[in-house]
Amino acid sequence: MATYKRVLLKLSGESLMGEKQYGIDEKRLAEYAGQIKEIQEMGVQVGIVIGGGNIFRGLSGASKGFDRVKGDQMGMLATVINSLALSSALGSVGIKSRVLTAVRMEPIGEFYNKWKAIECLENNEIVIMSGGTGNPFFTTDTGSSLRGIEIEADVMLKGTRVDGIYTADPEKDPTATKFREITYDEIYNRGLKIMDLTATTMCKENNLPIVVFDMDTPGNLRKVIAGEDIGTLVHN
Repeated sequence: MATYKRVLLKLSGESLMGEKQYGIDEKRLAEYAGQIKEIQEMGVQVGIVIGGGNIFRGLSGASKGFDRVKGDQMGMLATVINSLALSSALGSVGIKSRVLTAVRMEPIGEFYNKWKAIECLENNEIVIMSGGTGNPFFTTDTGSSLRGIEIEADVMLKGTRVDGIYTADPEKDPTATKFREITYDEIYNRGLKIMDLTATTMCKENNLPIVVFDMDTPGNLRKVIAGEDIGTLVHN
């Protein structure tokens, strides 16, 4: 049985690189498509937001001389490329999906609005919402918080390379310990970098819980949906 009826799945662009140094790893993409198919077959409505860091990050571009607004616009386009790739991978496993974009670019994707997204979800389509918020100076974490709230998701599932939230970066600090659950206020007080502050505040103010988990291990997405105690739950 599924614990959640409708979810917003936030995927990292960097994770799409898999074993590569840049771009999209077809094997990782296929694994993600398989995991998403598993939860859709459990009756879950799935909205997805993907980052673009495997192709271009606006903030890092700005530090190297790019105009920040143009850099962020490039990052938005990178998320569209990733969204099209995931849509194609889902199609190859027999799952219908719809790419909606925050910036008009028909026929690449339909222009996003809440009611179109919810209609597609209720018709059992995977909805991939690309282009961030459509505005510079906002991350895809903020975009996923916004979309999760708009589509009235029960939870945001933040798929990362790490299996939850730790007291410190476990890849750098072997003494770091994992939280089973944590409040938004504790994240602020401890200065934990789970998402940017705008995204975290939006989830807190709109009471959208987050589950941070390791998406790169096949089967984990289904376990989260089934209510198994993996990852870290963030709540008010």
